[in-house]
Amino acid sequence: MSDDRMAKQYLDLAARAGARAFGAAEPNPLVGAVIVKDGVVIGVGHHRRFGALHAERDALLACRSGGHDPRGATLYCTLEPCCHHGKQPPCTEAVIEAGIERVVIASRDPGEVSGGGWALLEAAGIRVELCAASEQAMALSQPFLHRVATGRPWVIAKWAQTLDGRIATRTGASQWISNPRCRGRVHRLRAKVDAVMVGIGTVLADDPMLTARDCRNVRRVPKRVVLDTSGRLPRDSKLVQSAGEIPTIVYTADPMRLAGTAVIAEGSELDGDRLDLGWCLGHMHRVHGIATVLSESGPRLLGSLLERALIQEALVHVAPGVMGDAQAKPVAVGREVPTLDGMRRFRLLRTKRIDDDVELHYRSC
Repeated sequence: MSDDRMAKQYLDLAARAGARAFGAAEPNPLVGAVIVKDGVVIGVGHHRRFGALHAERDALLACRSGGHDPRGATLYCTLEPCCHHGKQPPCTEAVIEAGIERVVIASRDPGEVSGGGWALLEAAGIRVELCAASEQAMALSQPFLHRVATGRPWVIAKWAQTLDGRIATRTGASQWISNPRCRGRVHRLRAKVDAVMVGIGTVLADDPMLTARDCRNVRRVPKRVVLDTSGRLPRDSKLVQSAGEIPTIVYTADPMRLAGTAVIAEGSELDGDRLDLGWCLGHMHRVHGIATVLSESGPRLLGSLLERALIQEALVHVAPGVMGDAQAKPVAVGREVPTLDGMRRFRLLRTKRIDDDVELHYRSC
């Protein structure tokens, strides 16, 4: 087997391990690590939750717990080992002390604090290589790299649609297009993100709670975020009434309209006569520590997010029905696309049949 094929195999394994911590490790990156010696995997680890052992130390612990000696081995890691003291000591120290001979990584760490591990490892005589053979390993680090590069959270857009691309009837009825199992999967996803975001149109139409109430294993209780330019959020809405129990952030041009409620009203910068969505997302990340957002958007908000290229993932549930009504609500509105060059393109990651519905999972190109 060629070096690239072996590296892909081990980095894919590391990526699958790291992905298990989605919803537990953030705002830290998802990271997986595999230790290989003489062609045999002797340790697999990942960063299990925020504040816990980093992936490299977790893999070394698994290695030694299994009675193996890591000296002379190769470490495959989805992200460059860190070299700073935080909630955990530097991973580079553990790698050097363990006698690892070679380190293969899928992505460099661009962080001003955490980056620099490569140089320290090389200075200690360890051979370090960057390998792009594993798409899984590189994809695992993308949310973290995106946050570092943009200062904004990773945005997952979710919607349910008919076969003809409609998300609601002409009167706004949408409950329910997708089947119960699909809705259960959405609740489990809510239980892994930092915030669930909607526009005011969705609140006025559905009066949602935006909780993970049907999920048994709640890794985190997501904040609720409402984008409401003119402050139309009803005081008797479920979101306002439960804001004392679940943090609810409202971005608006007129925060005083929500005075006296338990919501966190944030005055937003404007883009013309609408909220500046890029500013809002940056503020969520910077002020409220939000690393991942599930956007359960209506057509107008989704169109605005697409227009500004602010969506990194899309989760689509397609139901086996056709409305056939030109006035039924489409997936997205508000954009002008005179040529196909203006179409936002996504790459299909996977599909899953859920009874008669189909789940499509995409990432932006």
